[in-house]
Amino acid sequence: MNAQASDGIGPGLAQLSGAIGLLVLAVASMVGALMLDQVPLQLGLWAATGALAIMGLGWLAILYFRKLQDKWQRAILARVIERDPGYCFICDSEGMVLDANAAARARFPVALQQTLAATLREVFASSEGIVYRLQQKSLNDGAAVEDITSHSEGMRVHVRSVSDGLAVWRLDTDTLRGASLRRDDRPTLTLGRNGAVLYMSPAARTLIGSRAKGLDEILEDLPLRPGGVHLLKGSSPEQRLLVHCNEIGAGRQELTLSPVEDVVAEQGSGSFDALPVPLLKVAPDGRLLRANPEARRLLNLEADQLGNLAEHMEGLGRALRTWLQEAAERRGLHRSEFLRLTRADQEIFVQVTLNRVVEDGEPLLVAVLNDATELKTLEAQFVQSQKMQAIGQLAGGVAHDFNNLLTAISGHCDLMLLRHDQGDPDYGDLVQINQNANRAAALVGQLLAFSRKQTMRPEVLDLRDTLSDLTHLLNRLVGERVRLSLRHDPILPSIHGDRRQLEQVMMNLVVNARDAMAEGGEIVIETERRVLRENLTRDRAVVPPGTYVCVRVSDEGCGIPPDKLQKVFEPFFTTKGTGEGTGLGLSTVYGIVKQSGGYVFVDSVLGQGSSFTLLFPAHERREEEQPAPLAPAARKLAAKGSGVVLLVEDEAPVRAFAARALRLRGYTVIEAETAEEALEILDDQDMVVDIFVTDVVMPGMDGPTWVRKARETRPEVSVVFVSGYAEDAFGEGRDEIPNSVFLPKPFSLNDLTETVHRQID
Repeated sequence: MNAQASDGIGPGLAQLSGAIGLLVLAVASMVGALMLDQVPLQLGLWAATGALAIMGLGWLAILYFRKLQDKWQRAILARVIERDPGYCFICDSEGMVLDANAAARARFPVALQQTLAATLREVFASSEGIVYRLQQKSLNDGAAVEDITSHSEGMRVHVRSVSDGLAVWRLDTDTLRGASLRRDDRPTLTLGRNGAVLYMSPAARTLIGSRAKGLDEILEDLPLRPGGVHLLKGSSPEQRLLVHCNEIGAGRQELTLSPVEDVVAEQGSGSFDALPVPLLKVAPDGRLLRANPEARRLLNLEADQLGNLAEHMEGLGRALRTWLQEAAERRGLHRSEFLRLTRADQEIFVQVTLNRVVEDGEPLLVAVLNDATELKTLEAQFVQSQKMQAIGQLAGGVAHDFNNLLTAISGHCDLMLLRHDQGDPDYGDLVQINQNANRAAALVGQLLAFSRKQTMRPEVLDLRDTLSDLTHLLNRLVGERVRLSLRHDPILPSIHGDRRQLEQVMMNLVVNARDAMAEGGEIVIETERRVLRENLTRDRAVVPPGTYVCVRVSDEGCGIPPDKLQKVFEPFFTTKGTGEGTGLGLSTVYGIVKQSGGYVFVDSVLGQGSSFTLLFPAHERREEEQPAPLAPAARKLAAKGSGVVLLVEDEAPVRAFAARALRLRGYTVIEAETAEEALEILDDQDMVVDIFVTDVVMPGMDGPTWVRKARETRPEVSVVFVSGYAEDAFGEGRDEIPNSVFLPKPFSLNDLTETVHRQID
């Protein structure tokens, strides 16, 4: 080539400065070693000198070889494009021209190290905007193409990124593209953003019979299905068209229309093999007669492999042969079916549309395949979301009712304990009742965690500190035959979460890992900072870009079978024997992690172990944030209180316990079963009330609603809200009620009376 860049793409200034800086430090360390007399310090400085010199020289070597690799790659590209009839340029990441082929040098005044935008300025009035737009799209998608009409001539501009610093640009004029079209004059359309027809080839006008303004004048069965079969509007007899779509930039599409009969009739290298749509020719008994290259790629077929359609697809719900026979008899032709390919390497779903044709007097079927994997994945995500939401609502409702029962049980147990001392024979039984009620409350907490309705107390946490504080308890949980190892990233960011809940997550994961290693082994807990530059798609979840704290819990156990791997987070699913597990451990982990804004994934190999990976969004501390003040020391509350309490609770046992507990501590209690009854009591303006104690969720009017009404005439009254649900039962987006606190159920006698005392005081 005549035009060559002098140096190619060199190392970045920052990288070169870093390498030189390391060498300067090595020299400084060497000088220090020569000047010192103490042998230990000299040895340390000589060691540092060697390490810094090796690092600096290694860095320079890497940069040098990278420069040679870039020049070698560019030389190969230059030889490839030299004789291309299109105008080709090799540019760097800044849009500077590094090389140009013979056609480009003859057409443009190419100057090396000049921007491509400046080179194309005589052709395109807004060349800077065009180059920037296509360059950004190629960086995101790997390639970009756009048809551009200027004041002088029309061109199709292609750009492809071939490495981090190189891109190949190719410009085709209308003349070159017209020659290609004349060789293959297919019916083509160009559509604008709103579906308007901008261009129709002569073959398209002949096929349709007129110049159409919109796609609705051409196709009968909109909306458009790229790669699908559509009916030509107004055709008699009925004409079916195979429609192929291609994005050409600026919101425009190029459509190629191919009559199905013509596609099937052409042999050899005709339309059947040339169309970029997977096509199969199938006999009514299921035998594959022909497959074009796109279909072979999709089905993973060898050159001489065809077989029967039933060997490659499944999931119709009935025999494929029956479906094909009906289509050959003109029944069900307009209905597409979703099938699963029987490929062992990956899961692929296809949408199959059958079309009947006659060849040599025999009916045959043409199957048009569309890759519907993404559609089926979205459908599976929706079904899973609906299922988890339904189970979550059920779990939340059950937990709410249980919390009411447990509040009554533990509350009346507290009342009985007030009348018995430790020497009483019944004291031990009452303590057992109380402890088991607390255990039941912990189980209900797991249900609420799964349904994501557990009350959270979020704070800024360093997981290294949290896990260190938890290490002693985890070591007791795993026992003597299992080793527990912790490995931390030294630059781990903080997260925003509930310490108690995250401790529960780690305990559940560690207990599961321990149970999977009956013969003992090692459990490794690792933390690291992970930065995602693009979306991470895994297990039907999409993790957006950003900085995350990753926690990985790995074991050397028996592993999880593949057919059970996607079920481990479902509630009450367990592989343990009866009485050995509730099936709520991992579902609780799932609920807590999701409630904390994180993600959880599982990997497992049978016989080798499992690994659970948690991703939590990193908490970026803002400059104005101040460390949380230390909690004030707890003060000793008075044994007796005074004041009038309006207690509103629809559960009679809970109301009875709460009323007795408050009266025992000296409060005057007015009881109401519903919010409406409470408002009727407050209609008496002479009635003095110091505090409202109310349930949140009740039949009829809920707690926050009636409190807001009551506060219109009694704005000074304090409030204690109680609920078996989480604190977010107040409803998102609603203003908080001032001078109010939340007390979750189940609560003890002391919890209730101390909360009321603090609010009145």
